[in-house]
Amino acid sequence: MPDRRRVLFVTDLAYPARGRRYCDEDIFLTSRLRDSFDIALCHPLDAAALMDAFDVVVVRNSGPVLHYQKEYDAFREQAMARDIRVYNPLTGRGDMAGKQYLLDLTAAGYPVIPTIDRPEDMHLLPEAAQYAVKPKAGADSIGLTFVPREQLGDLAYGDILVQPRIDFRYEVSFYYVDDAFQYALHAPDPERRWVLEPYEPTDADLAFARPFIDWNTLDHGIQRVDACRTREGELLLVELEDLNPYLSLDLVSDRTRDAFVASMTASLHRFLDSQPRN
Repeated sequence: MPDRRRVLFVTDLAYPARGRRYCDEDIFLTSRLRDSFDIALCHPLDAAALMDAFDVVVVRNSGPVLHYQKEYDAFREQAMARDIRVYNPLTGRGDMAGKQYLLDLTAAGYPVIPTIDRPEDMHLLPEAAQYAVKPKAGADSIGLTFVPREQLGDLAYGDILVQPRIDFRYEVSFYYVDDAFQYALHAPDPERRWVLEPYEPTDADLAFARPFIDWNTLDHGIQRVDACRTREGELLLVELEDLNPYLSLDLVSDRTRDAFVASMTASLHRFLDSQPRN
């Protein structure tokens, strides 16, 4: 029997998420992954000190890194310097790398909520009653404010993003392991974004989501494509979450949950086989 791979599973079991319990999801996931791997759990602040003893570091529900940005940057730097395998790989172009992707996707013409970070680009924003202003380093709506168009010229540009406030019908999320779609969930009530229900995507929905997975060029890992459905029926990207997306596994069927675990297990094996350490 071959040696079992050792997984350092990074999670903040005490993180106070709004409307959901991150810890329950990671307790479930590790209980199932233990069938295939030797697993130890650790807080994100302990990962750098422990990671050399493991075959792979799996970053899951570790909370917004802005709460420990210096330590997270050091973890990334040390992991790359010491040839540590991290899952998701640290090459993601979505939220893992900040909010620049919203600007890049806007410039490239993707179906994303139009986003600018310079006053000279205000002409790229459609007319709206209000505009969302958020820090580039933000997460979980931290620092989010709304202003009318006449105040856009008075903003302190540099570390902020500006988007039109979209009057949407609902939000929907598409969950992927590697490049394979797993399931979708949606929030029927825009005022209760974390009250999610299973969603059966159409072919058109999946055709919307897939180009963002392709654009991100992550061969391995878990990604979540968050979108909103406008009053006109169009889907627009809200976020491309590739760092530590919450999966809401408690809201899907047993069959879907089992399939996700099987997909993640297979993905981890493929990643370990394709990324031998020096």
